[in-house]
Formats: sequence, structure tokens, C-alpha cells
Amino acid sequence: MATCSGDLAPLLGPNATAAADYICNKFSDSSFAVDNTYLLFSAYLVFSMQLGFAMLCAGSVRAKNTMNIMLTNVLDAAIGGLFYYLFGFAFAFGSPSNGFIGRHHFALRSIPNSSPIDYSNFLYQWAFAIAAAGITSGSIAERTQFVAYLIYSSFLTGFVYPVVSHWFWATDGWGSAFRPDDFLFGSGVIDFAGSGVVHIVGGVAGLWGALIEGPRIGRFDHSGRSVALRGHSATLVVLGTFMLWFGWYGFNPGSFNRISPFYTSGNYYGQWSAVGRTAVTTTLAGCTAALTTLFGKRILTGHWNVTDVCNGLLGGFAAITAGCSVVEPWAAIICGFVAALVLIGCNKLAEKVKYDDPLEAAQLHGGCGAWGVIFTALFASEKYVREVYPSRPVRYGLFMGGGGRLLAAHVIQILVIVGWVSVTMGTLFYILHKFKLLRISAEDELAGMDLTRHGGLAYVYHDEDENESQKQRTEMRKIESHPTPPQV
Repeated sequence: MATCSGDLAPLLGPNATAAADYICNKFSDSSFAVDNTYLLFSAYLVFSMQLGFAMLCAGSVRAKNTMNIMLTNVLDAAIGGLFYYLFGFAFAFGSPSNGFIGRHHFALRSIPNSSPIDYSNFLYQWAFAIAAAGITSGSIAERTQFVAYLIYSSFLTGFVYPVVSHWFWATDGWGSAFRPDDFLFGSGVIDFAGSGVVHIVGGVAGLWGALIEGPRIGRFDHSGRSVALRGHSATLVVLGTFMLWFGWYGFNPGSFNRISPFYTSGNYYGQWSAVGRTAVTTTLAGCTAALTTLFGKRILTGHWNVTDVCNGLLGGFAAITAGCSVVEPWAAIICGFVAALVLIGCNKLAEKVKYDDPLEAAQLHGGCGAWGVIFTALFASEKYVREVYPSRPVRYGLFMGGGGRLLAAHVIQILVIVGWVSVTMGTLFYILHKFKLLRISAEDELAGMDLTRHGGLAYVYHDEDENESQKQRTEMRKIESHPTPPQV
């Protein structure tokens, strides 16, 4: 503001200073409107990822569980909306607070304010919270009781995820790069759009749910060999992947929150350039990961598999999310290449330990997300770190000459997120398991949850391997005075 008035006043006549202040104030008001419009548009893009998650999940499960997984995706958004409104946003961004958890703005009290926090900030952060819940639902698909979804989704969006986002994104979080002072390792964590905050949280939560539940019936044979239980629709998988790709342009570039600031006053170069660069790095990482997975899986299996390519693409996106704003485009290609190898390796490890995740969510989001956090600590550019985080000490990537402080901070981030989510979500899933609220019965699992829990199948046809006599014996379980005969 002062710079604007100082530059403009010499060009005006009488009452130059007052006139300059008036004009600059009007432009300042306009920039708030532009930035909030940009943030709202980004929030809408991130929310569209819920459709992507729903289609991806639906295509990756067998047809007999399609309605179940679609319903859980709808409820992730609905439950997340209420619980993030009541508690989550306050725990995440309710400043002033301590380094562990926020304590203001419950139910959006005192918003908007001079921070500046407006309703658009809430909407954007809510879309992130439900994305973390959507990741977890994929890991425990096809065998989880519906009540367990309701409980874990409420807990994750209302408490577990908000605490982590407070640590690394709030201005007073103990590991945040936005703190005014006392940075972790004199650096703070650069997790720009959430490889750690969103993807590791969702991936580790899903990991514990799937481990405690155990694999789906038939996933491993009596000798322990892996048996593929393929999803019923590659079409839905591809549709969901493209929807997620589209939404990621709100997820990563939108995390700037603002688009109008100049980096050099009066120049053509500003935050809009960084927004564009972030979209480019996101694109390159995903494309590289997709191609690497395509050829890698071809070498390993002898097939060109579209589902594997889609998962590889998403793994590249999950990895670049942490450093998308502070790395060069060429570095994003390295990020995507290694992310594909990480995903392939994690899937091989999962088979060896008999871990079953229908969407590879823990491997994709947890494994590739962890790589993305490390990647940022290795390749963050000094120039871009100065621009994107102007108030923090200049610590940048180890391979770019910035020393090891940023890497140390990022290793700590991975460890504390894994520990926090393991203690909270792992305990919750274990309690649900002990109270027999987690896994459905073997009979219901074999018949499919659409028929036994949701009143009917999503399609008019059935899985080819489904036993016809089992279909005739299975009916919707509900309390009725006169039981209805099963639908054939």
C-alpha cells in the first residue's frame, strides 16, 4: 500500500498524496475480491475430486459392492462438512493458539476476520479434509461395516487430520513454514499442498484399517499366493482418474490462496507465474509417473494395463504435491519417475506380507506421499522458496546446495504423521474390531454388500463368479412384520 501510494503520488496534481491513497485503496479492495474468487474456484475444483474418488473407487471394486462404495464417498463429504464446520477448522486454523492444536473459530465463530480468514478459506480446507477421508475409504473397501465408515470419517475429518494440518500449515503450528519465528531445525516444513498433511494421513489411516480387518476373502489362496480380485469397470477407473487430474489443478495451484501479488513491483512476473509453474510441475510429474508405470508393469507382467497406469499417474500427483510450487519443471520429471518405482515396490511388498488394499491407496498415497516429502527436501529451489515463503529462513533443497536442515525437518514430519495417525486411527480401528463393528460377516462379503446392506445391486447383471444359489438365498436384512421373499 505504501509503495503503491509513493509510486503514484508524483504523477498526480494537487492533493497528490490523498488521491494516491484513495486510488491504491480501491485497487487493494479489488485484489481481495480477485483472490477470494480464485480461492473459491480452486475449492470447487478440489471438491470435484470427490466425484473422481467415487468413480475410481466404484470401478476398482467388484460390481456387487458398487452402491456401498459410492455411498461411502457421498457420506465422506457430508459428514466431513458438518464435523469440519463444528470442530475441524478450529483445530486446524483457530489462531492464536499453541503449536499443537487450534482453539478458536468453532462453528466458524468470528469469521470473517482481519487475519484475513474468510468463508472461502473454510470451504477450501474442507475440500482437503474430505479428500483425506476418501483416501482411507478405498483401503478398506468391500469388507467394512457401514457404521465403521460413519465413525472413522467423523473422527478423521473432525480431529485427526485437522491437528496435522495445524502443525504444518497454521501460522503457529510447531512445524510450519509460516511461523514468524522458532522454526523446526531453523527451517520449518515445506509441504505446500499436502503430500504429508493429506496423502500420508489418508494412506496411513487406510493402512491400519486394512491391516486390522485383514484381506478380502479369496485375495490370497491356501498356499499364500496372490489372487487378483479385479475391479469391474476400467471405464469408471479412467473417468475417475481424469476427474482427479482435473481437480488437482485446484489442489496444488490453488494452495497459494492468492493469485494477485507481484514478486517484483511493476513487473510482469508475479504469483500468477508461480501458479502456472505449479500447474506445469503437477502435470509433468503425473505424466512421467504414468509412462514409467506403463513400461515398468509391461516388463514385470507382460501386459499393458490401464488400471496400473492410472494408479501410477495418481502416485506422481501425490508425490509432487509437497514441492509443486518450489521445484523446477525438470525436477518434477524426476519426482514422477521415482514415484512410479515407489508405487511398484510398495505393491510388491504388500503382496509379500499379504496386505490387501483394493485401490492401492496406502501404497499410492502413503508411499508416494512420503517420497514427495523427501523429494521436496532434496530439490527445492532457492529462488522459488524465497518467493513462496518470504517470511521464513532461506532453507532449500539438499541437492540444490541448501544443506540438510530442510531434509531433517521433512524426515521429522513423516515420522510424526505416521506416529500420530497410527496412535489415533489405529486405536480407533482396533476398538471397532473388538466391538465387532468393523468387518462384515463372511456370508455378506461373499454375497456383496449391495444386496445384503443396500437393498439391491447397482447393475442388472451380476459378477460372473458369483454363485447363483447364493443369490437366491440372500435377502436384505431388515426388521419387517412380514419378510419379503428374496429378489431373483
